[in-house]
Amino acid sequence: MVLNIITSSKNCRISLKMQVFPLQIVTVPTLLDNYCYLLHDEISGSTAVVDPGDADAVETVLAGRHWKLTHILNTHHHLDHINGNLILKKNHNAILIGPKAEISRIPNLEIPLVEGSTYDFAGHIVSILETPGHTIGHISLYFADSQALFTGDTLFSLGCGKMFEGTARQFLDSLFKLSKLPDSTKIYCGHEYTASNARFAISIDYSNEDLKKRSKEVNELLDNNQPTVPSLLSIEKATNPFLRIKDPKIALAIGKSGADPVEIFAELRMLKDNF
Repeated sequence: MVLNIITSSKNCRISLKMQVFPLQIVTVPTLLDNYCYLLHDEISGSTAVVDPGDADAVETVLAGRHWKLTHILNTHHHLDHINGNLILKKNHNAILIGPKAEISRIPNLEIPLVEGSTYDFAGHIVSILETPGHTIGHISLYFADSQALFTGDTLFSLGCGKMFEGTARQFLDSLFKLSKLPDSTKIYCGHEYTASNARFAISIDYSNEDLKKRSKEVNELLDNNQPTVPSLLSIEKATNPFLRIKDPKIALAIGKSGADPVEIFAELRMLKDNF
């Protein structure tokens, strides 16, 4: 808390202003290769979980830290991101929040979110970005005060999600939208796919020295049983081929020189699907 004292010759006025500190963010591995995330506000004690695919893994971390779960945030409806919702909600009476466009596919969703809206989580304002492509109603969650972006299965470290429901144009627009956030933004994605993504990226962008350096760092992290996320948006923009669609070298590598960016993205995504 910050105490501001304002004085004049006639009176003395004291105003109290709350200082919001960045969230504590804990990466929780779940299932085979998923990540969910615990977000904790020290002042209020509020704790949120993003995309809990497995309730037991979340409960273990909560118990170890003596945190009380108050909110559940979902980016999209896939089971490996919502399977823990109902158990955690029942155990903690947590508020369930997610994309309005997928309200029929996320049971018991209480607060639906749309692009342009915000949600106040214990004084931390989360901005909602609609990022369709992986699913048609997918959203990403941006906490400016913590420089944290939760991308679900839209943007991965060195890659992007599979295009299950949306179009190539929608998916590419979603990636461009995320790329416009500050370079210092930390990317928290839904899966540990970085090593596989790095191998594919190097097969396309083999002369990229930043990519080679990132690939080495990724292997070192995994060798030490450490997650490869979060990554920085600045690094992603320099190394992730799906954020570099407009670089002529990417188009040349896949035989699409001069093609429309949407066509280049669709081809790149197809190549990754079959890699």
